[in-house]
Amino acid sequence: MENRRRLGRPRACRKISSNIKVNYFKPRGLPLSSLKEVELTKEEVEALRLKNIKNLDQTKCAETMKTSQSTFQRILASAYKKMSIAIVEGQAIKIIKE
Repeated sequence: MENRRRLGRPRACRKISSNIKVNYFKPRGLPLSSLKEVELTKEEVEALRLKNIKNLDQTKCAETMKTSQSTFQRILASAYKKMSIAIVEGQAIKIIKE
């Protein structure tokens, strides 16, 4: 089989400063084995932390994560969508350690 390179630019290394202590959240009273999962990346958790817990504006959040403001917005929008799906549809949230 031919060895193919990935198209596009390589993924940039972003600064993540929070130490995530848990890796799952799930609805109470339902076994994890019966639930669908939504996966949040460490980047998405960091974006949520900076914006919603630290109450930083989007420009400062982007600077802190060493990324552009538009990239930060895409990360944050992705996190909000995944969290919304998990809450509305009763899915488990898995934090992946990439």
